Amino acid sequence: MGQQQDLYDRWKRAKIQLNDLFKKSENTLIVHYSCESFYDQNKADSPRVTSIAVRNLQSGQTRSFSIHFAAERAHALDQIESRYDEFEKSMLDDFFAFTRDHQFHTWLHWNMRDMNYGFPALEHRAAVLGTQSFHLDEKQLVDLSRIFIAIYGNKYTAHPRIQSLMEKNRITPRDFLVGQSEANAFEQKQFLDMHRSTLSKVDVFANFAERAHSGTLKTNATWFEQNGRSLKVGLEKIREHWFWGALIAALFGAWNYRDQIVQIWDWLSKHIGGG
Repeated sequence: MGQQQDLYDRWKRAKIQLNDLFKKSENTLIVHYSCESFYDQNKADSPRVTSIAVRNLQSGQTRSFSIHFAAERAHALDQIESRYDEFEKSMLDDFFAFTRDHQFHTWLHWNMRDMNYGFPALEHRAAVLGTQSFHLDEKQLVDLSRIFIAIYGNKYTAHPRIQSLMEKNRITPRDFLVGQSEANAFEQKQFLDMHRSTLSKVDVFANFAERAHSGTLKTNATWFEQNGRSLKVGLEKIREHWFWGALIAALFGAWNYRDQIVQIWDWLSKHIGGG
């Protein structure tokens, strides 16, 4: 019972979190970033960041930060490789100024949790480059991937989850790079392609969130799994919907008086049906 209660509590918290995102959607920002591959590196340095995108959940307006734009402002698009640190620092300065201005917004992300990939990694890159970061309070951060696991169970879609969930829901964005393709783009200095891919991903996450909120997101989860994996959910739904509550109450009442009902039915059949 303890494990079932825990699953139910996590499901309920996640449903509330998801609903809260849309109650104040104008104050919800979806963030994602692209960087140098952190799996295939032969060096000990932290992965370099190439672009960051921040999308408003309500309006769809997107603010983007990239080394490509930083280099363009410096009229040095042909010098990105030789001046990468300078342009990355400029990009991070702009991003952290934006986070400071929007520190009380809710920041919705996908697995941006640690030094490998996440807000701590961005703060670390700023420190490495000798510039100031801004630390967002954890209560302002919401991980959409964890919300989905809490609501649908950890087998709700195959790995890699983003791509498989896109396929299941027939979401086909333009410019979306995955895994090795993104790593290749960095190696080939295709920074603008990486930036477009980052913009595409925040759109995909907005799509995921909107479908989950409306109850139309397709997953591998059973009805039982996506409804809290608990009989408590059924009881809550009965309380919320008077018709089902009344119907079940009537059925229970009928069961308690089943012998009397059978006797009345026999009498009616004998005196009315036979007459």
